[in-house]
Amino acid sequence: MKYKRILLKLSGESLMGEKSFGIDNNKLKSYAQQIKEIHDQGVEIAIVIGGGNIFRGVQAEEGGMDRTHGDYMGMLATMINAMALQAALESEEVQTRLLSAIEMKAIAEPFIRRRAVRHLEKGRVVIFGAGTGNPYFTTDSAASLRAIEIEADVILKGTRVDGIYTEDPEKNSNATKYDMITFDDVYKRGLSIMDLTAFTLCKENNLPIIVFDMDTPGNLKKVLQGEQVGTLVRN
Repeated sequence: MKYKRILLKLSGESLMGEKSFGIDNNKLKSYAQQIKEIHDQGVEIAIVIGGGNIFRGVQAEEGGMDRTHGDYMGMLATMINAMALQAALESEEVQTRLLSAIEMKAIAEPFIRRRAVRHLEKGRVVIFGAGTGNPYFTTDSAASLRAIEIEADVILKGTRVDGIYTEDPEKNSNATKYDMITFDDVYKRGLSIMDLTAFTLCKENNLPIIVFDMDTPGNLKKVLQGEQVGTLVRN
């Protein structure tokens, strides 16, 4: 395998599958099976998952709610997804640990960097919930921060699109895909991959990002084997 330790970033929306809200059990099972496949190859896996299928902080603002309040609600939504993914992985007989940035003793361990690293070294899949534990930060920022803290080799951003394009491929069929692009070129071309805070963290810490289509079974394993899947972003 090309990478020894990875951080896999999944969006909450991706868990909806064909639904308009919540969690599609078939999608959850598919993700768990793909993660098990690379786990069985000895890859150390950490995961950050969003909460957009349940609640987004932006919704709160639109309804007149305080941004901080809405962001904390969004963090709780990520915990629901994290627990669902944990259950799906354990049904595939993959040992997991759920670590939360907000203390929730009954359902998760508190996030402690050394503990997270130790779990990875012991071959457990580590799921980071509740974002960074702070409002005004996205789960992309949480993914970048946790990846740096655990010294991951790469962030794998699993999406519904098979990489980064010159334009939105769903809006323009003539958009062309990049196999590789630098952080600086992403800035210059105004391409949207992660929010700027998350993206800058990766650039400054020389942490590559691979954007790929997680919805196609087998793609995750191909990325780990070094095949040309998705788009690599690096310095």
